[in-house]
Amino acid sequence: MTSSFTVQAASGYEQLMGRWSRRLAPKFIDFAGLAGGEKVLDVGCGTGSLTFELAKSGDLAEIQAIDFSPIFVAAAKERNTDPRVTIQQADATALPFADNAFDRALALLVLHFVPEAGKAVAEMRRVTRPGGVVAAVVWDHYGGMTAMRMMVDTVAALSESGRQMRSRYCFQPMVQPGEMKRSFVEQGLADVTEAELMIRMDYADFDDFWAPIGAGEGPLGRYMTLDAAERERVEAAVRDAYEAGWPDGPRSFANVAWACRGIVP
Repeated sequence: MTSSFTVQAASGYEQLMGRWSRRLAPKFIDFAGLAGGEKVLDVGCGTGSLTFELAKSGDLAEIQAIDFSPIFVAAAKERNTDPRVTIQQADATALPFADNAFDRALALLVLHFVPEAGKAVAEMRRVTRPGGVVAAVVWDHYGGMTAMRMMVDTVAALSESGRQMRSRYCFQPMVQPGEMKRSFVEQGLADVTEAELMIRMDYADFDDFWAPIGAGEGPLGRYMTLDAAERERVEAAVRDAYEAGWPDGPRSFANVAWACRGIVP
């Protein structure tokens, strides 16, 4: 199963999203819960934001992490120094683990990039023991991603292709209120709870915001396969939106994510 997330380089992802997923990871762990001696699976580990936050809990017995991207897997492996952590390339919709292998299966900012997200939830349930926890968190692309909506709304005003990109971005799987909760219930999870988690994304200046997008990283970067003149037009328009009539410099944006947790019956 493919992923709809475009990866050019691990360093580009870190500037685009890794630094923010590290801020979100502790809030997500507090929501999902942990207990001593558990075996935990990180589905879609990326460069390791959740994996290595989990590893800060010294009493976990085992942390397994998978990602579809070999670029992310290589970067996470290079960072890893914890013998409890194992990282491998795998598909979230066909997890390479036995039934009931884990106490918790967690997914940080992943399910909205899985074309058949319900399959991934079903797999997370399969590999989690009865009484164990399945939990996931995704960005609220339509109503909660102010920094990225700034770009997509600006680009949508410039062209029909921009309008189409905005529609794809705003209505990815699992990003609407209650959508992930419904999927958890459909996959047979019990006591399903949904909550909102918020962080702020703080940028030093426009280039700090724009560099990974301009380099082609992520769902917005994929749009930047434009001719030189159109790229310049888009960058100038987004810069104007970022600056909002003030000199270039630091900007801070609130960003909301949907978190969902369920129990395996």
